[in-house]
Amino acid sequence: MSESNALFQLGSDLNRDSSKTQAEVLEFPVHAVADSAVERCTTSDERTDFFIERDGKRFAGTHLIIDLIGASRLDDLAHIEATLRRCVEVSKATLLHIHLHHFTPNGGVSGVAVLSESHISIHSWPEADYAALDVFMCGEAEPHNAIEVLREAFQPSDIRVGEHLRGEGMV
Repeated sequence: MSESNALFQLGSDLNRDSSKTQAEVLEFPVHAVADSAVERCTTSDERTDFFIERDGKRFAGTHLIIDLIGASRLDDLAHIEATLRRCVEVSKATLLHIHLHHFTPNGGVSGVAVLSESHISIHSWPEADYAALDVFMCGEAEPHNAIEVLREAFQPSDIRVGEHLRGEGMV
């Protein structure tokens, strides 16, 4: 995807200069994903939805809201990209695409790893040593495994995790 296309998709006005924000948009291609991986949230041949049944509850997926406080390397695109890949791997999820946007002058990063099982997103404020992440996964994926990867990668002084079972009681 061309940079102008990526910026257009982000909603930037390409016909006007912005003195507030300059953008560096990076696309990280993912090698071909097997068709069976795309159906990873399907838990049996008879069941074709993406819902989870655990501890007597039925829900669409586990959504973790993670705050990293006093964190480092929040402006390092290569490090963030590698960390998102590692989170996907340890969570036993299937990566489809990574898209990161680097802001200047503060160096913050917004980005997403799109998964067959949903997504991992990051928004960082390196000037405040803070990052906000969403880890949302369905099916057999194990989103809680990403927490330790984030702790090791960004060395926060504090990490706060909230959990929401998406669609609980509605599906």
